[in-house]
Amino acid sequence: MRYRSLLLVLGFLFAARVSAGPVGVLERDWLVDPAFSRALVTIDAHRVVLENGLLRRTIARRPDAATVGIENLMTGERMLRGVEPEAVLVIDGREYRVGGLLGQRDRAYLLPEWTAALTNDPGAFHLADVRTAAPAEPVAWRRKRHAADLRWPPSGSGVDLLFRGPDAATHGISVTVHHEIHDGIPVLSKWLVVSNGTDRAVTLDRCTVERLAVVEAEAAVDERAAVAWRTPAIDVLSDYMFKGMDAVTGNQIASWRPDPAYRTQVSYERKTPCLLVCEPPVGPGVVLPPGGTFASFRVHLVVHDSYDRERQGLAMRRATRALAPWTTENPIMMHVRNADRKSFRAAVDQCAEVGFEMIIYTFGSGLDMERDEPSYLAQVKEDVDYAHGRGIEVGAYSLFSSRRIDDANDVINPKTGRPGGAVFGNAPCFGSAWGTNYLRKLTNFIAVTGLDLLEHDGPYPGDVCASTNHPGHRGLADSQWANWKMTADLYGWCRSRGVYINQPDYYFLAGGTKTAMGYREDNWSLPRAQQLIHARQNIFDGTWTKPQTAGWMFVPLTEYQGGGAAATIEPLKDHLADYEGHLANTLGTGVQACWRGPRLYDAPETRDVVKKWVAWFKRHRAILESDFIHARRADGCDLDFVVHVNPLLSERAFAVIHNPLPETATREVVVPLYYSGLHASAVVRIGDGRAERIRLDAAARARLKVTVPAAGRIWVAFE
Repeated sequence: MRYRSLLLVLGFLFAARVSAGPVGVLERDWLVDPAFSRALVTIDAHRVVLENGLLRRTIARRPDAATVGIENLMTGERMLRGVEPEAVLVIDGREYRVGGLLGQRDRAYLLPEWTAALTNDPGAFHLADVRTAAPAEPVAWRRKRHAADLRWPPSGSGVDLLFRGPDAATHGISVTVHHEIHDGIPVLSKWLVVSNGTDRAVTLDRCTVERLAVVEAEAAVDERAAVAWRTPAIDVLSDYMFKGMDAVTGNQIASWRPDPAYRTQVSYERKTPCLLVCEPPVGPGVVLPPGGTFASFRVHLVVHDSYDRERQGLAMRRATRALAPWTTENPIMMHVRNADRKSFRAAVDQCAEVGFEMIIYTFGSGLDMERDEPSYLAQVKEDVDYAHGRGIEVGAYSLFSSRRIDDANDVINPKTGRPGGAVFGNAPCFGSAWGTNYLRKLTNFIAVTGLDLLEHDGPYPGDVCASTNHPGHRGLADSQWANWKMTADLYGWCRSRGVYINQPDYYFLAGGTKTAMGYREDNWSLPRAQQLIHARQNIFDGTWTKPQTAGWMFVPLTEYQGGGAAATIEPLKDHLADYEGHLANTLGTGVQACWRGPRLYDAPETRDVVKKWVAWFKRHRAILESDFIHARRADGCDLDFVVHVNPLLSERAFAVIHNPLPETATREVVVPLYYSGLHASAVVRIGDGRAERIRLDAAARARLKVTVPAAGRIWVAFE
């Protein structure tokens, strides 16, 4: 037993992660002190330069516009090895480049003196004008509830490059390429607007928003699988994301491709993935009438300063907060299981009593957002008004794509010409008559009843539809774009009204607020102790690329997916330790769970426990909703924890340390504090104990001896 304990202690000390500090050439680390990063656009007769102290993008103006340099100022790296057009369009079946320069002698690297000798592409859209532009607000955000104090739109600078068509077929068609760079984050943003100034309709078949010849991350002679290649340290975020609950799976536009024009690369087959292309999987296939415009999706390049997972994750989370600050809205929410007035109002009263902030008519509650009879809407509004009177916001659940309507309104499979074969088997098309009516009913329900949240289950997941009879799209070519646009417009409408959105899939930059942290539903049928371990693992794993406030957890208080008495928390007073464990798991990491059941407490002692943890969370809310460092993942064998950090707060760091063991555990833990801004020393407080100043080591780590009760937890604050 003594030998096993020693191994656990040594393993715990070894496994406590310490994320690397700055690895580049800057004297200041933007992840600790971003104040020095200020965006600036400089324009002269020869070039346009966007920079913010972290990145610099240089765009030549002559003989035509093209990006000729991207510099990672954090590392000193020149990331571009070749010149590409600013965009690529297919109009009425013909491909056109937008800007770009020809004649580069070697695509392995790009010398400044070479760019002066490059020539323009006669068949491309040519630069006609350059204008500075203020940062755009792609989504109107009505701030209605607690959120981080972030500027919207994010502060920064931008520039518009206006291009005109090169021939008779494109005379009157213009393309505006918008570039932005922001304060405090290593992100380059870009999108296009195509305007049809002709007297005829034109079809935009394809649209490539970004195309960059980037220096390869590694070289290999032999052929290898695409997934085996290391790619450059750039991630891509976009508002055109769906069919995935994380940034990688939800990425529908970005791909790393071989560059066969790079003839000096090491790969014998010239298959090194070193050409970044950002375009939709299909389409858009939209028809622009005379005077019509098309605004593309937005591309946000998140450029990293290392391959360290934590630093890359911090950069992605910072970018998400800046580009979609509504993801920091994080209300404490209950899922009420019954929609009848008595049950709903009783649950509202409990929410108000313990300090919850929102109640949601959950799936299976009986509420139907597709009913539009005035009497039903009035009845729901009365209950919503009651909740508002008690200071509780109200949301409701609606199912969209994971169901079948009928042959006339379902997605039509292009391979068979019949319904079936969609992402979820069968699914309605948002552009069908049913879909447009569904949208009308949904928005009317929210507007009339005064709901504060839409829980949209199965939002548009990227299905294509071959129907030519749906009013919302022409046919297969524009079906994906039209369906996505309807979804994005719905979420933008909600955001402009202050309506919170819970949704599967990565719709954050289109207005969505929260998606699943990551879970397997039948795990809720496991014994309660295992559920607690799984929950902490899910939070640890689900927060590498998205903020904890953007991921929801789930705690079924009544039996869910089976499991019987061993898996069920009800009666709550009989399983108070497990209930408290779930409260500590979620609130202690700044994560909100959907607490699903008919009630939040069933006895005074249950009420007091819930009330205690909610009050504790609100007392430490600022630091608990700040970013955190992944310290030690739960494994059931020893202590586990994450460390919240924020150099702008008086509480600079915070950790809840969990002990899953059946006996009290005394350990020395290593707490990484570099990203808190604390260095030589810190004031530490364990629980409500006495504050004590301690020394930190050269890597800004604190070594603490802690004692954590069996199957319990302690919290530690650093100032």
